[in-house]
Amino acid sequence: MSRMRVFIVLGVAIGLGGTFAFATYRYIQNTPVREVTLPTTPVVVAAADLALGLELRREDLRVIAWPSDAVPAGAFRDPQDLVGRGLVQAVAQNEAVLPSKLAPVGAGAGLPPVIPEGMRAVSVRVNDVIGVAGYVLPGTRVDVVATVSPTTQQTDMTSKVVLTNVLVLASGTRIERDVEQNKPISVSVVTLLVDPADAERLTLASTEGKIQLALRNPLDKTAPPTPGVRPAVLLGYAPPRPAATRPAAKPAPPPPPPPTVEIIRGDKRAQEVIRQE
Repeated sequence: MSRMRVFIVLGVAIGLGGTFAFATYRYIQNTPVREVTLPTTPVVVAAADLALGLELRREDLRVIAWPSDAVPAGAFRDPQDLVGRGLVQAVAQNEAVLPSKLAPVGAGAGLPPVIPEGMRAVSVRVNDVIGVAGYVLPGTRVDVVATVSPTTQQTDMTSKVVLTNVLVLASGTRIERDVEQNKPISVSVVTLLVDPADAERLTLASTEGKIQLALRNPLDKTAPPTPGVRPAVLLGYAPPRPAATRPAAKPAPPPPPPPTVEIIRGDKRAQEVIRQE
């Protein structure tokens, strides 16, 4: 009998629970949905990933509805205001195109608007090894290691870091003509941002010897001095040269002793300082 009561109570509980759940479901379904509309503003964004130096076209841009209270400062509303202007920074897909990423009106596209005043863009030919297996990309920073001999002797061949923390502006492939076979060949080129003095050093290193690019961490700003290495030092036949350091400052000479006078009293002598007033 007690078992029967348990089954009856369980059945009633299940029935009541199901009825309550069904009623709740119907109530939620019949409740009208309240829509909230946020005010928006049209903003011009990139339709795809756009590279540095690109001249913007209408198909590179699209307009989306942006929440009005979060519109970036300086955002454009009309894509025609951007057509024909060059990019001085890369823009990701769906990113708002802002004035800080654009070259001035009339400056054109390509690398020239990207070069700061007083700096120069110098291109050097590289291969997969020199270009660090393709990891040298625009925006990365490198050191330039030159291998060259100051004389005609092979034993004087020296590898030395000649430039440090150099910004890579562009990297890619260009077509040149093979003089011997008169056929077009593809050449990998890296363009570096340097000042005029470093442009001379880079040009001399790439024409008189060989260069190697050393990829560096962009957060690393150090530039430790290096003495360079020659074959004899590399193979352990000669001691390494110490790194160039600044000569230690000479200590200041001691002040001259004050003038004194010797006084003799009988068999006693004494030195007294003459005070100058």
